[in-house]
Amino acid sequence: MGTLRDMQLSLQEKIEELRQRDELIDELETELDEKDELIKKLQNEIDKYRSVLRPPVGLQNSPTKKKVSQTRDRTKRCAISAEPARFLDFVNQKQITKFPKSNNSRELIRQAILDNDFMKNLDMGQIREIVDCMYPVEYTKDSLIIKEGDVGSLVYVMEDGKVEVTKDGQKLCNMGPAKVFGELAILYNCTRTASVKALINCKLWAIDRPCFQSIMMRTGLMRHTEHMEFLRSVPTFKHLPEESLSKIADVLEEAHYNNGEYIIRQGARGDTFYIIAKGKVKVTKKSSKATDETFIRYLQRGEFFGERALQGEDVRTASIIASDPAGVDCLVIDRESYSQLISDLDEFKRVYEDEDEKVTFDPEFAKLKLSDLSIVTTLGVGGFGRVELVDFGFAKKVGLGRKTWTFCGTPEYVAPEIILNKGHDISADYWSLGILMFELLTGSPPFSGQDPMKTYNIILKGIDAIDFSRKISKNATNLIKKLCRETPSERLGFGRGGIREIQKHKWFEGFNWEGLKKRTLNVPIIPAVKSAVDTSNFDDYPDEEEDPPPDDVTGWDRDF
Repeated sequence: MGTLRDMQLSLQEKIEELRQRDELIDELETELDEKDELIKKLQNEIDKYRSVLRPPVGLQNSPTKKKVSQTRDRTKRCAISAEPARFLDFVNQKQITKFPKSNNSRELIRQAILDNDFMKNLDMGQIREIVDCMYPVEYTKDSLIIKEGDVGSLVYVMEDGKVEVTKDGQKLCNMGPAKVFGELAILYNCTRTASVKALINCKLWAIDRPCFQSIMMRTGLMRHTEHMEFLRSVPTFKHLPEESLSKIADVLEEAHYNNGEYIIRQGARGDTFYIIAKGKVKVTKKSSKATDETFIRYLQRGEFFGERALQGEDVRTASIIASDPAGVDCLVIDRESYSQLISDLDEFKRVYEDEDEKVTFDPEFAKLKLSDLSIVTTLGVGGFGRVELVDFGFAKKVGLGRKTWTFCGTPEYVAPEIILNKGHDISADYWSLGILMFELLTGSPPFSGQDPMKTYNIILKGIDAIDFSRKISKNATNLIKKLCRETPSERLGFGRGGIREIQKHKWFEGFNWEGLKKRTLNVPIIPAVKSAVDTSNFDDYPDEEEDPPPDDVTGWDRDF
């Protein structure tokens, strides 16, 4: 008996030992994954700041070098000027010309775009049009394709050849076929950040900014119009006001189904509504006694199914099967998004119609909200320590339910939909608010690269890819991430409560909003200002080489 008992105890000990080893292995694997992720982040940081650590050649012998080195370690912010209205009018009227090219050339251009950190984020339909509209250009050996400092408007894809890329006279790299370069120039009017020289004869494909922006605006507007037409054909939506339809059209997601794939299966639970955008589907039904499915009918482009799911009935009463050799594309929205959006739109409209015009300031964030207007501007701390509006250079009136395509702002604060030319509205303000909050709490914005294009690519990876410092509390992190949601309509402040959603957040619990409104709060910082022209509180930067643009005296802001 004693021997058996000893054997059982020994077996239990072995089992426990194995269990502990398994737990240890799991812990080590988790730790290894975390270290791998940390290595990737550190490598990204090294890549991000490599060029910052190497001073530009032009400043190495500059008389202003000493002055710059004594200032705080901060990169100068460069605001992006909006394109003039006449340029956007030109974009709207521009005729898109398609240029013939071989299948091999088309595939090379397409693959180059998909391999590019920025352009790979475009929709496939937009990429197809860009491929169609690129035209051929050739450069001989030693030709300068792009000159650093010049104003540029072309983006290139290399098909044949080899080029050398230099910045401040220093070689950065060589590039061969199937590479995109110069892409920043298609976003807005800017100077080239590097030079590109042909090392051998080169064959390139190019597209200019007006053509690119015309493609982006038109595809976005056409898609939105098409979605609106689909929604008007559905009984559930046809009585909704235009602004409600417009917001629903914005949140419709596109889904593709292969031929023969079940989209809905009878008896399953679901909360999603579908509109057929391309192809056709087969409707089948099976009775409780039958084993085979009975064909009911086909549904085609513009028709819809699953509408009962929006009203709370989630058990599917029939099967829907993709029945098209090329597959089926559907526009989808779920019940939760639909219900919240409808209630949010009603409340959002009521808030905007009922409230008087007012300005709200806060030492850690500032937001100007006017009835039926969205205005973004520059902030500064005045002599009494209160945040003040100091620049209306980028002010833009945007009506409720409308969008604008103007690309302007500070790169670190630009929302993803602005970068991708999807059109933007007041929800872009809430994104910028989250970025400002992050910078006020840490001293630097969450998204930053050594040049604007790098910054935009980091922004497109999303706020969840950012490592939040311990300086930022849990509640503050939660608020910033809610303000910086990738989907504009999901951002805090855009819902039914408007800006009150932000004021009610846990991070602001206990804050004296009434004292803020009456300006009775004690401000934490009162800058020392000797006179109206005292600039001692600003960072020092080297003098601009170019003459500043002339003052705008057109009087466009006279009615503000």
